[in-house]
Amino acid sequence: MVIGLVTIAVGLGTATHAYAEPTAAELEAQMDQQWRALEPIIEEYNGVVEDLKQLRAKADALQAQLQPLSEQVDAVMGNVRQIAVSAYKGGRMGAINALLGSQSPTEMADQLTRLEAVARNQRKQVSGVAETRDKYADEKKALDELIAKQAAHEAELASRKKEIEAKIADLQKLQRQVYGGGGGVGGNLKPADCPGPPAPNAAAMTAVRTACAQIGKPYVYAAEGPNSFDCSGLTKYAWKAAGKTLTHQSVSQLKETTRISKAELQPGDLIFFYSATSPSHVGLYVGNGWMVHASRAGVPVKMKDVRNDSSISGYGRVK
Repeated sequence: MVIGLVTIAVGLGTATHAYAEPTAAELEAQMDQQWRALEPIIEEYNGVVEDLKQLRAKADALQAQLQPLSEQVDAVMGNVRQIAVSAYKGGRMGAINALLGSQSPTEMADQLTRLEAVARNQRKQVSGVAETRDKYADEKKALDELIAKQAAHEAELASRKKEIEAKIADLQKLQRQVYGGGGGVGGNLKPADCPGPPAPNAAAMTAVRTACAQIGKPYVYAAEGPNSFDCSGLTKYAWKAAGKTLTHQSVSQLKETTRISKAELQPGDLIFFYSATSPSHVGLYVGNGWMVHASRAGVPVKMKDVRNDSSISGYGRVK
């Protein structure tokens, strides 16, 4: 009896501590949860990169403006130094002799007036150019400080992104155990016609065709083509082919498009996800209820059925 009870107890203890392997669906849910946490950081990172590009371009332009101004100030100051040296060497007698050499009181007065006007003009030139140069120098100093702050912020975002990507990598290892060498990436990347129905205009049709042509290319964060993409990088690339400029960030693209309703959706429009004001994901609608998007790391660019997607937060038409 004792042996039987011990056997039962051991059996119960073993059953209590047994853990089932996660199912494929559970792994996908974990991946989605982790990606929802990562994607806003990636899009924020993209925004910082775009800001840095603009700031550096502005700083370069200011530097180009500063150079001739600095040279002009140096030239004028050189003239002033020459005047000062000449006055010093000539002393008071030089000035007296110049005045004594005048033929008449009127000529003397004219000379004095001209000398005074030249002196005033020199002062104004030096003062005006120096003030302009200092203004640009102050502006560039402020830009340099802002660029340094942005770069620090970018490094912080990269650090946070690396941490979450490590977790994604761990989940992808589990996926490979379940799905094999495919890493959990299965299914048809192009389950419907792409392009689908005609777009409303030539530009939108070009954007749709360009997006469809990227299906199968890998997801890489902060990439905007031509060989790899993240979500906002893909939409930017597609519309760039159509002659339109979008910022490489989903929040900025929301601001750069006109709000439309689901009923107004046409091929070429953008679809935003998760937040009405700060979307962290974006795709390009290609018609018949489908969009093309760069979804997440480890998954190629593909089509997605958006007819009943509850995570959609809004729609936008490129201006």
